[in-house]
Amino acid sequence: MFKNLVELQKKFYQSGKTRSYKFRMKALSRLKEAIIANEASLYKALEQDLNKSKAEAYLCEIGIVLDEIRYHQKQLHGWMKKQIVKPSIGQMPGTCYRLPEPYGVTLIMAPWNYPVNLCFLPLIGAISGGNTAILKPSSYAPATAKVIKKIIKEAFPPYYISVILGGRRENTLLLKEKFDYIFFTGSPQVGKVVMEAAAKNLTALTLELGGKSPVIVDQTANISLAAKRIAFGKVINAGQTCVAPDYLLIHKEVKDKFIAEYKNALEKFFPNNNMSQMVKIISDKHYNRLKGLLTEGRIVLGGRYDDEKGHIEPTLIDQVSLTSTIMSEEIFGPILPIITYEKLEECIEIIRSFHKPLALYIFSENNKNINRVLKTCSFGGGCINDTILHLANPRLPFGGVGYSGMGSYHGKKSFDTFTHYRSIFRQSTKFDIPLRYMPYSDLKLKLLKKVLR
Repeated sequence: MFKNLVELQKKFYQSGKTRSYKFRMKALSRLKEAIIANEASLYKALEQDLNKSKAEAYLCEIGIVLDEIRYHQKQLHGWMKKQIVKPSIGQMPGTCYRLPEPYGVTLIMAPWNYPVNLCFLPLIGAISGGNTAILKPSSYAPATAKVIKKIIKEAFPPYYISVILGGRRENTLLLKEKFDYIFFTGSPQVGKVVMEAAAKNLTALTLELGGKSPVIVDQTANISLAAKRIAFGKVINAGQTCVAPDYLLIHKEVKDKFIAEYKNALEKFFPNNNMSQMVKIISDKHYNRLKGLLTEGRIVLGGRYDDEKGHIEPTLIDQVSLTSTIMSEEIFGPILPIITYEKLEECIEIIRSFHKPLALYIFSENNKNINRVLKTCSFGGGCINDTILHLANPRLPFGGVGYSGMGSYHGKKSFDTFTHYRSIFRQSTKFDIPLRYMPYSDLKLKLLKKVLR
């Protein structure tokens, strides 16, 4: 079904037109212009799909994309240069260098939770890297997917960049085609399917997945600030964020104060309990799953829901079991389970009992505690005394490890992800050192040992 499109892109890529600096810069500018021209349509679509306010849509989606384009345009010339490498003794008097080369025809499969951000950010890397691309937005955010298709159609011919709409059937058919690189963002379960499909063609890929991202609050933390920043990380996009704090590990001495401060933060976020700016849960399936999680443990804050609007109130749940459903799956909603601890080692043991998370957050003024967690827990990335904001810097690569993903992107790392670095050795023809050639002798062995040791 998509074979002709892939072949068209392959032919265009092989023409060499995508490789020049001028072409890449022009493509980035066209993408930026098309996004800005359709900004109002994106706001409308994001409101329709997720009930995102304009401010949240710009903060988490459009603004980040435009900033990423700006950063790539500023840095691209330097990234594309060949990198001189010092030759080894055995290579003298030759020269060595690394040369960035595009992969070719790429497939970018984006999720629904940040449908603009997580579609365009990888695309920026693909363009900067000199590739062609086929985008597959999620069918769970259909209005936004249509606007994305409109943006791409206005900016680029389909033999360079194209958008495929649809659901599971289209995903399956796309994965049957042979791409040069696949970039997937979504759940670990679907990630396995993508990886299996890529393996059949030995296609390189990046998987941006998720997991249960812990947040630790110790007894030295600024509790008021910690509660506000954790609440922000949990309610932005209604917790439907792959790096949202998934569960709270809090020292017993500060738990009660934290709950009170969390309540204060929510009252400031939503005056008079007005949840009109709260993003809705994406589908009935996910909404009903989250409602089911509200029955576990003891609700100490929130717990209400609105079937008509698809809203789940920001909720704290205490007294949860580590073997409960809420602790055995990624929550992906505004519900935060609380686990009390006395010694930091308990937190480390709990975190290590799960798959390696995409993010980890710790709130503390104790550097010893901070360093202990950083040295003993494996995770994709995170923050100290904040949440989410490590994603906001294009100079910081973003990606998971193990079940939370493989590979990373953002900024220079996006360029690297969609680029293969060829190692080149150029030998001099002025003279030739005979030491490497047969016949070998004891004298040559002695000289080789002298040179190479």
